[in-house]
Amino acid sequence: MSAAANARLVQVDALRGFALFGILSVNIWAFADPFYASTASNPAYASVLDHGVRLLVALLFETKFYLLFSFLFGYSFTLQMAAAERAEAAFVPRMLRRQLALLALGLVHGALLYYGEILSTYALLGLVLLAARNLSAARARRWAIGLVVVACALWMVLGLLQGLGGEWVGTAHGEGQAKLAAFSAGALQTLQFHSREVWATVPALWLLQGPSALAMFLFGYAAGRQQWLASPQAWDPRARRLLLITAPLGLLGALVYALTAAYKPGGGLETFAFGLGQLTAPLLTAAYCLLMLALFNTTAGARLCARLAPLGKMALSNYLMQSMLLGLLFTGYGAGWINQVEPWLLLPMAAAIFILQMWLSAHWLRRHPYGPFEWLLRAATLLAWPNWRRSQ
Repeated sequence: MSAAANARLVQVDALRGFALFGILSVNIWAFADPFYASTASNPAYASVLDHGVRLLVALLFETKFYLLFSFLFGYSFTLQMAAAERAEAAFVPRMLRRQLALLALGLVHGALLYYGEILSTYALLGLVLLAARNLSAARARRWAIGLVVVACALWMVLGLLQGLGGEWVGTAHGEGQAKLAAFSAGALQTLQFHSREVWATVPALWLLQGPSALAMFLFGYAAGRQQWLASPQAWDPRARRLLLITAPLGLLGALVYALTAAYKPGGGLETFAFGLGQLTAPLLTAAYCLLMLALFNTTAGARLCARLAPLGKMALSNYLMQSMLLGLLFTGYGAGWINQVEPWLLLPMAAAIFILQMWLSAHWLRRHPYGPFEWLLRAATLLAWPNWRRSQ
């Protein structure tokens, strides 16, 4: 592989590692706050500071980083196509095996560790992308834009209908109480909660995240077809102009959503704001991507890129490890700290976990060519056992 191609892959891996931090910063709330993503605010986290932290997370992290991960999934799909072509192997059977293995892994992850998992959604949406593999880049972008606009319009209309029906704000507390009781009880109760809730949550995620994730798959596929990240420095002359467009519009929609998520969750207001936020979230995600690519091209940023890349190279293993560590901290699998950690401590805790993963990933990849679950997925893809250790 040429030095230029290797530099390209390192930056793609680093972006994926950056996305992992955003995903962790959101998912930690799903473990620590029993009322997170429910129809009511947590009565235990009612101070100005608590709501302020919730607002910050919704503004900067929620609905942004799974979109970046989805974009990179679509981009990496084109790299998989190129790899199959170089190996003179049939691409479709490879990807079918890969996606089915990912689906099985996702459902096991959801039933055991985190009922809100997204791997199974990615696995099924990946089959849609496989069916659309012959699309031109231009048509893929048009389909992506259409998906986002139609889905977000439907969410906003649904929010208005909820409000007109008298449901502007949610009031139910039962969902949060059930989760609190399960995670506070013990390992068996935690397992029962995950295995029960995964079958309701995964279909809900299809409605909430599926259209936007598929749209970002298509954007990433189009970017890969045109090799947008093959020369990241090429974005530098246009980055400032693009940021002046994407960042303000993205932040505006995110602010509307964040205000409702922090102060008026669960009703028509949040549903409408969610639709608006999903409409502008790809713009803020693009701004994050542009900022990171510009940073990677600086001296200090190149060092950060080198540290983030191992995380991204074994992103699947790190994602599963995050669920395991959060389960040990906040559920009956371990300490059972659910509803006991102040919200302002959650982001520092996420940062500490991420730094630990950064060290573990670099250490692991010195001796192994793939993360443990990447190795398993590759074995299913190729129907062969890859090397477990690096050759000397």
